Amino acid sequence: MALDIPRPVLKGAKALVVGIANEHSIAYGCAKAFRELGADLAITYVNEKTKGYVEPLAKELGASIFMPLDVSKPGELEAVFARITKDWGRLDIALHSIAFAPKSDLQGGLLKCSAEGFKVAMDVSCHSFVRIAKLAAPLMIDGGTLFAMSYYGANKVVPNYNVMGPVKAALEACCRYLAYELGSKGIRVHAISPGPLKTRAAGGLKDFDLMLNSAAQRSPLGELVDIMDVGFTCAYLATPYARRLSGETLYVDGGVNIMA
Repeated sequence: MALDIPRPVLKGAKALVVGIANEHSIAYGCAKAFRELGADLAITYVNEKTKGYVEPLAKELGASIFMPLDVSKPGELEAVFARITKDWGRLDIALHSIAFAPKSDLQGGLLKCSAEGFKVAMDVSCHSFVRIAKLAAPLMIDGGTLFAMSYYGANKVVPNYNVMGPVKAALEACCRYLAYELGSKGIRVHAISPGPLKTRAAGGLKDFDLMLNSAAQRSPLGELVDIMDVGFTCAYLATPYARRLSGETLYVDGGVNIMA
């Protein structure tokens, strides 16, 4: 059966992108890809400090909704979805690309991670995605796609990734369970696992440059991926061409994950 697909392929789709910090952010690559394929964008920024970096990017992409969102602050997530409901009345794509752990808990090794640090990391980096899914689902009236950003350290030990390994493992499990719970509504859920990228968030990891060099050397393709590689992967998965794919963890890493 032929698919009746608009051109461009995401024309008219409504996409929420959470997690742009600057032009190097994975979320920015995803927003750019969604927009290039025709989607309308809602873009958030975490605080006034990052607003100055994100606002020009939102304007460049023609985002029709631009709002603050710190998922740790009560009411801010609900305010974003209230605005989406008011302006659009629906949602087709929601992308979660945020992660945080207090620096002392992130860099000190898992055994030294405090209970409070673990709680914060889990809430911001994992459970906030579940909250987004809960608010997004009623707006995905014709189905939709949810994305969360993971990393190889969710499944294999990556030195210095520390508490974020267990947190990302939980995030990937959440994606699978949400894919099951939301599948009957035509909502698909994916965890995306990019290879190492020079992003603001990565700067908090010890010896990150060594991780970059190792990934480039081990990749079957012999090179690192960039934010647009991740963006176009997500854009494809949001199209009807990927209508039977859900619950996957997709590696966008040049094949590094297949190597022993």
